[in-house]
Amino acid sequence: MRYLNKHRYSRHGEHGEDPLSGVANLFDASIVFIVAMMLALFSAWNMMDLLDPNSEVTIAKKTADGRVEVLTKKGAEIKVSKVSDKPLSGSGKRLGTAYQLPDGKVIYVPE
Repeated sequence: MRYLNKHRYSRHGEHGEDPLSGVANLFDASIVFIVAMMLALFSAWNMMDLLDPNSEVTIAKKTADGRVEVLTKKGAEIKVSKVSDKPLSGSGKRLGTAYQLPDGKVIYVPE
């Protein structure tokens, strides 16, 4: 009778490997791969300043429908401003004049 129950137990008393452990390892490897790709893209586009908590960055972005957004990062705070082409009114103080050169650059001349 002893030889009939032999196939139930392995030699060392192990119960076999968990079938989901391979899936968990693949998940961990994919997370590491995604983080590595993000860091590679940031360094390729010279955007490592976005990850620095003490840096100040300003980015102007034009969406597919033609709207312009300005992203400003100061320290840990990120602010998104939408630029409007509508005329605005209000009170303020004139700070200077901006000129656009033929090559597209804009020069600000304070008063």
